[in-house]
Amino acid sequence: MDINWAEADALFEQLTPEQELFARHTISQLADKWTLWTMAVLDEADSPIRFSRVLEQVKGVSQKSLTKTLRLLEQDGLVERTIFAEVPPRVEYALTELGREILGEIYPLWYWTVTNIGRLANARSRKNE
Repeated sequence: MDINWAEADALFEQLTPEQELFARHTISQLADKWTLWTMAVLDEADSPIRFSRVLEQVKGVSQKSLTKTLRLLEQDGLVERTIFAEVPPRVEYALTELGREILGEIYPLWYWTVTNIGRLANARSRKNE
């Protein structure tokens, strides 16, 4: 696969300072520890899912971190939150079309990592010897 960094740089150069800041924020958010796991859980659910189910399935995340992650994903239009006026209130989360689109772009990285986990582990163990 040929990567055209010059083309990417040229696109980046066309951004206003505000757009550049926003792009950097978005990339940092996607690289956050819990973002992709949370989005994958929502995608696998294939329908709206309650906060508690997301919390159960994103292993190791705290309630506070998951709340922050979901808020940022919602703010960026990648996740949709629906509040039901019930007692107690029920809140459900689902990926938006934009969220599914970005996961489609990230999936090859995820797949590559899993299929090359042995090579990666071997490289790390050689470095630690």
